[in-house]
Amino acid sequence: MTKKIPMTKKGAEALRLELEDLKSNKRPAVIAAIAEAREHGDLKENAEYHAAREQQGFIEGRIQDIEYKLGNMQIIDVTQMKNDGRVIFGTTVELEDVDSGEQMTYKIVGEDEADINQSLISNTSPIARALMGKEEGDVVDLVVPDGKKSLEIMAVHYVE
Repeated sequence: MTKKIPMTKKGAEALRLELEDLKSNKRPAVIAAIAEAREHGDLKENAEYHAAREQQGFIEGRIQDIEYKLGNMQIIDVTQMKNDGRVIFGTTVELEDVDSGEQMTYKIVGEDEADINQSLISNTSPIARALMGKEEGDVVDLVVPDGKKSLEIMAVHYVE
């Protein structure tokens, strides 16, 4: 049985766009680069040829990876779920560090969507796993590189 890969609608659309770009732009460009490098003669000592072939391998691997994920995705639209205040995939969680008072907000998304600079954390990250199933008012204890951290869940939002 194939494992379903959770994704938000936004994450699925981003993967579709990346796949389209790889197939219609990057793949043809690298094929052209390989053909051009072949024209330069001896392939054993042709750095451009080897670099283009390596790039082609990366592109083909990424295409396969995205096609697999899109074929096995499970889109989770948190706006369609009953808001019972629990942290689940797709929710946005407001947290406060119990000791320092520092406040932070994270949205729990799939692995391909995660971007800490945009406050998007992977559902497989330690913090997301600790938060799952908890609700407003709960305090979650985490082990971090510099010790232990206690985070209080201030709010849970079911928004896209």
